[in-house]
Amino acid sequence: MSSENESIKMLGLKLPTDPRWVNIVEKNVDEILTDHAYCEQKAASTAISLIIGYPEYNELVAEMTLLAQEEMSHFKMVHELILERGGHLGRERKDSYVNQLMKFFPKGGSRVDQLVHRLLYAALIEARSCERFRLLSEELEDKKLAKFYRKLMISEANHYTMFLSFARKYGDREKVDEKWQALLAFEADLMKDLGKEETIHG
Repeated sequence: MSSENESIKMLGLKLPTDPRWVNIVEKNVDEILTDHAYCEQKAASTAISLIIGYPEYNELVAEMTLLAQEEMSHFKMVHELILERGGHLGRERKDSYVNQLMKFFPKGGSRVDQLVHRLLYAALIEARSCERFRLLSEELEDKKLAKFYRKLMISEANHYTMFLSFARKYGDREKVDEKWQALLAFEADLMKDLGKEETIHG
């Protein structure tokens, strides 16, 4: 089994990224780094918003506190890479992948349902980021960048499993797994039209 297939199977994703996406990245490294920096910042914001929204979940609050710190440390690492390359942090770009993905679950429902949905979204975004980082770690000609993305790939995999575990812990396991599979199928349809831009998820 190829490393690509192993990665997809491990993460539960139903459609791999078009490998030609790496060619787009190679030609637009500064753009991808800016987009990546903002992805890390948004991940930290997600962790903080979960703390604010669900303060009574002690274990969740503890883990999200650590996650927010880790994601901002990743932001710092990416920003330092940008500076090393003689660039500067560009402006934030819209993440159409995330915006479309987060329309899947209906608004409303119980507070627990809303938490489960947010955790599943977060798990899937981390899983796709992990898959993208694996591609970059294996295909980039810039060996320093490839090594950097290899390290972050491992972090993203851990975040994916953590979010999915919390969703299964706080929601009904059978229903959560059904929602997860439905979300994965929806994401696979989204991915058919992506992989054409110099963004982490685009």
